[in-house]
Amino acid sequence: MDLAEKILAPELIAFETHFKDAVKSRVSLLDRIMHYIIKRKGKQMRPKFVMLAAKLGGEINDATFRAASLVELLHTATLVHDDVVDEAMERRGFFSINALWKNKVAVLVGDYLLSKGLLLSLNHGDFKVLQILSTAVKEMSEGELLQMEKSRNLNLDEGVYYEIIKGKTASLLASSCAAGASTTFSDKHLIEKMRLFGEKTGMAFQIKDDLFDYGTADVGKPTGNDIKEKKLTLPLIYTLNNCDADTRKKIIYIVKNNSSDKKKVKFVLDTVVTTGGIDYAHKKMIAYRDEALAILHEFPDTEVRRALEELLRFTTDRKY
Repeated sequence: MDLAEKILAPELIAFETHFKDAVKSRVSLLDRIMHYIIKRKGKQMRPKFVMLAAKLGGEINDATFRAASLVELLHTATLVHDDVVDEAMERRGFFSINALWKNKVAVLVGDYLLSKGLLLSLNHGDFKVLQILSTAVKEMSEGELLQMEKSRNLNLDEGVYYEIIKGKTASLLASSCAAGASTTFSDKHLIEKMRLFGEKTGMAFQIKDDLFDYGTADVGKPTGNDIKEKKLTLPLIYTLNNCDADTRKKIIYIVKNNSSDKKKVKFVLDTVVTTGGIDYAHKKMIAYRDEALAILHEFPDTEVRRALEELLRFTTDRKY
């Protein structure tokens, strides 16, 4: 992401100020928690997509910074709530909010971040950005709930899997690109192109995350966490649809009843590899990446476009 960092260097510094202002509170407990959140921020990939999408159409402006802040507020809110749902004690190598301040505070912090994001847009009349991002929040919730529903029944439909990840992951990246573009582009068709570019990128991003569970791409030993959580990811869905009946029955039984048994989970992981589930998922990931590239290459070849391509390739080439 070197080119993106270089191109956005002054804007990223300005964004830090915008984001800090956006989360300020008069409640001292909230202020302490906000300070903790800012201190442990991640790669800020989504704000970078917002700003580069905007820069593709013109100069970054205050509306762009507000869109980037809204995206980061929404993303952080979902992470805080996810940690409560998953009972996760860590996030990015730090203690999670619920680990330090308990679940009730964490849920309220997530709500606070969401409301601050919505007010940031409303108070400045950024209605188009608000509409784009509100749609993303709806789709993310639907995607997560659809995953829970289908995981219970071990639904093996590949089409349903794509519907799930389009909602729970791709929708926010799609909205990030569309929101950024809407602050500089006036042509609706170009904004929609950027939304579609973000969606394809998000699909590739989630499949890459699924592959990490199998220890691919030099990330060390497979974790099997998705299997333990009974999540049906693409490598497993492919395997269940392409193995013999006895193996399929055995895998389903393990996922339903023995997902905490390391030896049995290892059997599932090994079967996914030998059946070709990893290779299949990797090919699908590359196909989505290439579809995103094709959309991006409809725009003029500039340094900004190359930075967006670099970010896109990072989503599929990353080691973590």
